[in-house]
Amino acid sequence: MKTITGNVWRFGDNIDTDLIIAARYLNSSDPAHLAKYVMEDADPDFVNRLNPGDIIVAGENFGCGSSREHAPIALKAAGVSAVIAKSFARIFYRNAFNMGLPIFELPQSDEIAEGEKITVYLESGEIVTPKGSYKFSPIPPFMQELIQAGGLIAYAKAEIAAGGNA
Repeated sequence: MKTITGNVWRFGDNIDTDLIIAARYLNSSDPAHLAKYVMEDADPDFVNRLNPGDIIVAGENFGCGSSREHAPIALKAAGVSAVIAKSFARIFYRNAFNMGLPIFELPQSDEIAEGEKITVYLESGEIVTPKGSYKFSPIPPFMQELIQAGGLIAYAKAEIAAGGNA
């Protein structure tokens, strides 16, 4: 995956992990179960309107709160192809890559409107919108490999199967 294209869903600042997937649904870690409730407390109808490949664009501190891995699992399982935000909570940032969910920090994220179709070019670090393009620091090659593999566990399994040193 060298590009990601999808329609934008907007959220604001400080979207915490409990808004991404409420604690009341954590009685299971099954991705399909979590996907049914993603972003429910922020937008009760979100999961019904979300299309596979759509992209969440948010403000500052996306993924703050608890360190649960369920948040990026739920987003990915629901069909969210990427999250773009001004900034991410550090533990969410790491968990997202571990789960294979691409995320991108973009200081100008508030300039991207809901409903726009955008394309993210991973290697060049560019996001193209109907109104123009934005540069971000490209994801390091190893992190791109994690995304390509589907997350850290899938990457390690593939490396072991190939006789590598995962």
